[in-house]
Amino acid sequence: MLGLSAVIVAVTGEQPRLLTVGPRPVALPSGHLDPDADRTLERALRRWVREQTGIDLGYVEQLYSLGDRSRGPREGERLVTVAYLALVREGPLPEQAGARWRDFYAFFPWEDFREGRPRALNGAVVPALEGWVASAPDAALREARRERVQILFGRRGTPWDVDRVLERYELLFEAGLIPEAGALDGPVPGESMGLDHRRIAAQALGRLRGKLRYRPVVFELLPPEFTLGRLQREVEALSGVRLHSQNFRRLVSRGGLVEPTGATDPSTGGRPAAVYRFRREVLRERPAPGVGLPGLRTSG
Repeated sequence: MLGLSAVIVAVTGEQPRLLTVGPRPVALPSGHLDPDADRTLERALRRWVREQTGIDLGYVEQLYSLGDRSRGPREGERLVTVAYLALVREGPLPEQAGARWRDFYAFFPWEDFREGRPRALNGAVVPALEGWVASAPDAALREARRERVQILFGRRGTPWDVDRVLERYELLFEAGLIPEAGALDGPVPGESMGLDHRRIAAQALGRLRGKLRYRPVVFELLPPEFTLGRLQREVEALSGVRLHSQNFRRLVSRGGLVEPTGATDPSTGGRPAAVYRFRREVLRERPAPGVGLPGLRTSG
């Protein structure tokens, strides 16, 4: 049996949003390939997402495949799944769909630095990891664990790498600090997901953050016309960090990513803001037309 799972992402009100299904533990929208009816995996994905949620997917890319021997809803069953990332604009969902939009950071509260170092990180994640480091049976393993925590979680002046979402999640899993690893009353906050779907979501968020640097994927989440302020807020929502406005606008301008429409938006407060559109010509002009992201220095 070949399964398909979709990490469907939107940005609404400056919050990255994730489409989930089912009661707790929630899961990603998932379906199966119909070998007779579906000519390709992507067509199968688009078909059942439309049938289940009423959403017609636009941008879609394959993330990776999962097929561990123990992976399956029943003991001894092996389910191979191909996971996809899809970018859409949030809209209403049919009542019968059983799906709802959720804040992406409800599942990864340690990943959002927009208001400073997250409370979940200093208050729960780091102390729990320090306990895991201290529990190592020998000095060599203790030092190896300490180094991994320092690199992945921005400790002792190490920059926080926004792309390494999956590695951080996998370290928390390895340390037994989250429900998916059997820690039913684990010390690390963040809502769990069924099966290994939070791992898939972590992979998708890390992939999306990385792509911001070299692909104009953020424009898939925006309306055709937008202000630079809104563009910046969407990039910040996905990356989980605040950006310096002047530097960001300079980078976008130099990269030829947008062009003015001549219109203004009076609803931004103060002087009306200029309205822009994405320059599709940049796809032919540059091999890596992304918006770029800074490294984040932390004081942890």
